Amino acid sequence: MTEAKKPAARKATTAKKPAATKAPAKATAPKAETKTVALKAKPKATTPVKKELTKGIRVTQIGSGVGRGVKQQATLRGLGLGKMHKSRVLVDTPATRGMVNKIKHLVKMEVVG
Repeated sequence: MTEAKKPAARKATTAKKPAATKAPAKATAPKAETKTVALKAKPKATTPVKKELTKGIRVTQIGSGVGRGVKQQATLRGLGLGKMHKSRVLVDTPATRGMVNKIKHLVKMEVVG
């Protein structure tokens, strides 16, 4: 019978690095004590009085954002929508109009005032 050849031992190819000298440990100042401060309870917010808009738009969501792109879902959130048939009255600005135009297949818009 023939003996199976044993693999030759590998020689280490990496050279050992010289031991680095440690710098002397820096003296650290004792940690400052932290004080625990009790937070005051915030007063309950009263119902804010809604200002009448002289000119605005009512945006109502008529299509679902499920399965839409991330940008379309973010635009719905930016308009304050997210659930079907939810309405918001927004200030009529070019930025708001642009957001509505991007998702006009998901919302219905009416001019208020």
